Amino acid sequence: MQSGIVTTPFGRRRMTLALVTAQFKSADIRQGKSADKWKIYRDACDARSLLGLRDRALAVLNALLSFFPETELKEDANLIVFPSNAQLAARANGIAGTTLRENLALLVDAGLIQRNDSPNGKRYARKGADGSIETAYGFSLAPLLARSEELAIMAQQVAEANRKLKVVKERITIVRRDIRKLISAAMEDQVPGNWGTIEELYVSVMSRLRRAKAADELAAILDDLEMLREEVVNLLESHVNLKKSATNGNEFRQHIQNSNTESSNELEPSSEKEQGAKPSKNVERQAEPIKTFPLGMVLRACPEISMYGPGGSIGSWRDLMTAAVVVRSMLGVSPSAYQDACEAMGPENAAATIAAILERAGHITSAGGYLRDLTSRARRSEFSLGPMLMALLRGRGAEAA
Repeated sequence: MQSGIVTTPFGRRRMTLALVTAQFKSADIRQGKSADKWKIYRDACDARSLLGLRDRALAVLNALLSFFPETELKEDANLIVFPSNAQLAARANGIAGTTLRENLALLVDAGLIQRNDSPNGKRYARKGADGSIETAYGFSLAPLLARSEELAIMAQQVAEANRKLKVVKERITIVRRDIRKLISAAMEDQVPGNWGTIEELYVSVMSRLRRAKAADELAAILDDLEMLREEVVNLLESHVNLKKSATNGNEFRQHIQNSNTESSNELEPSSEKEQGAKPSKNVERQAEPIKTFPLGMVLRACPEISMYGPGGSIGSWRDLMTAAVVVRSMLGVSPSAYQDACEAMGPENAAATIAAILERAGHITSAGGYLRDLTSRARRSEFSLGPMLMALLRGRGAEAA
């Protein structure tokens, strides 16, 4: 059974409050508790990123566990092992003495083992009259037993994080493939669109991907790629729908001409207005609604508008639209121009457009005229927020670099 006595390290090693706390935790082991030492070791290996441990430290921990004769760590057993540095180095793949001492210190700092030093700093055990170990000095494995459940939870957290990271990487690979092949198909078939700019945006995002390591960085890149893919798909869909509308219009006009060849009223308009009217050659295409992008993506591309939100922050689309009204007045955009934008784009996209104009306010002569131009283009299905947001994100990436 582990006693609650706090021990201090031998020699020049400092005693810290963290070490005292770790000893209190290791002494507080539930009565009768036991756990498989190799199961605990595997959990510690899986959780090494959270524990801040490297592979060499885990090899040293493996060597220490090999000196404990039983497979089960038990609360009522002597959990102190006392191998020499030479023995430890031999079982830890022959690492150097300096490296061994460094990694032992890392294991102590991580709270996986604790020192139980003798008066002279040597590691040894003293046996009683019955041959059982009476006193031992070395490294206590009690912290491993005390933290067995915690280590298992940490291992599960790391496994889940790795699973999510794998999913993000898989999605990035698929979206990359989609964008690359869709752009190639559009350019080969000469689909109208600013494909050169889209290609530049794609290359910019890919340059960030080469430097990305953390999960949040990869998630942000995935958001940008998915937004870019949506933009490409929307352009292709608009082109297909336009061709379909034109084809249906030609068939409709041809059907009317064929069905009226015997009509007695063919050359007799019913009114003077019809006599002066000219037949329209094109069927007017109805504007399709603009895609609404995620709020987080808009705020990442246009962070300046956040200070105009309620309480100096924006947490919802309602907050963004409230801030857009304030910024609209500040930029000199008339209420009628903003109302037209809301009707053509939708209130969310109109607010996002105001946020984007705010970001580029120093480069825009007339914010109201610029917004009216975008509104007119939106009515003709010639405007999308995607390139605007991607250009702002790319600019921010360049500034950060």
